[in-house]
Amino acid sequence: MEKVSVTRQNSDEFDKFLDGAASFADMMFGFMDESKDLNEKKSGDFVGGGDDEDDTQVEQRIIFWENQERLLQATLFRTTSLELKIRRATKEALSELNTVGVQCACRRPVAGQCRRCLQRELSVRLQTAGFNCYTCKSKWRSSPEIPSGEYTYLEVLDKSNPKRGNVTVVIELNFRAEFEMARANEDYNKLTALLPELFVGKTERLRALIKILCVAAKKCMKEKKMHLAPWRRHRYMQAKWLGTYESTTPAPLQLGYSDRPQKPKASMLTFDLRENLPAMHYTAVEVVR
Repeated sequence: MEKVSVTRQNSDEFDKFLDGAASFADMMFGFMDESKDLNEKKSGDFVGGGDDEDDTQVEQRIIFWENQERLLQATLFRTTSLELKIRRATKEALSELNTVGVQCACRRPVAGQCRRCLQRELSVRLQTAGFNCYTCKSKWRSSPEIPSGEYTYLEVLDKSNPKRGNVTVVIELNFRAEFEMARANEDYNKLTALLPELFVGKTERLRALIKILCVAAKKCMKEKKMHLAPWRRHRYMQAKWLGTYESTTPAPLQLGYSDRPQKPKASMLTFDLRENLPAMHYTAVEVVR
């Protein structure tokens, strides 16, 4: 099992303009930041959602959520051939694994489907299909803004085009659930409903989606006059998939069985009494069939 530590761009560089595939997302970011600043200056700590909301605030709120939905849909649907190829292979592998099942091989086995073991076996199957796939474990320290934490996901590193350079594609098995909030308003829930449960996309696309959804989450909590939880903040969500991580190329598990070696079992049928107990008297018994 090979482990490699990798450090991405630091979080202060995430909001810079990107080239190539990220240019569309950058255009969206600028629009959202300007809208957010204007709303915060006009409304103070909380924006909209109250009984004293005037027609202008209502119109601004409607425009904001409509724009967020358009931006989210545009970012989700602008996929590349590489992403489609990896997504297709991932879905096929997951379908096979759901059929045969993967027995949890952790030190403390869990009932049902084990995320860690599923990721491991999925990574092996994608490697067999010709993709350079590995398991990533990100870990970050606490700060005044966010608590510490760690997270695991899959990545595929594509090196097929020397001119284009290395392309990183993230695979997240529970993407929609990572952004859902229990007390969200209807507008935010409408956004998260558009998200796929299985996300397969380049880091540029993921960075754009994180920012769109975190801006929306902040707006949602302001409308409900509630504080945004630290683990819902932009910097925390970035740390999950876009921070420093350790990559691992795992060995395959046995489908339906644990990969831990079984202990040898002794049997009285193979116990040699003459060799181990020489002083013991015994009588031969004839077996009649």
